[in-house]
Amino acid sequence: MRDKTQTNSAAPGDRLIRAGAIVFFAGAVATLVTMAPLFLGTTPFPTYMFGLSMLMGVGFLLAGAGVLRSIAAGRRQARGASR
Repeated sequence: MRDKTQTNSAAPGDRLIRAGAIVFFAGAVATLVTMAPLFLGTTPFPTYMFGLSMLMGVGFLLAGAGVLRSIAAGRRQARGASR
């Protein structure tokens, strides 16, 4: 029996993974911008910039949730095919 899912269709969790990657890279850029003055000897950025650096962790958690959702969907699909 052929799989009815198209090869270019989005699996459940792909959007979370993409959103997590975007948020992670935004946090990485914020971290680089925040740390640069410390190495260059200029005045540091305000405290909220350090908060923006936390976006790396948020993006990582979003992507992890997307991976777990994809795994769960794959297990459900495999369980349905085996019956």
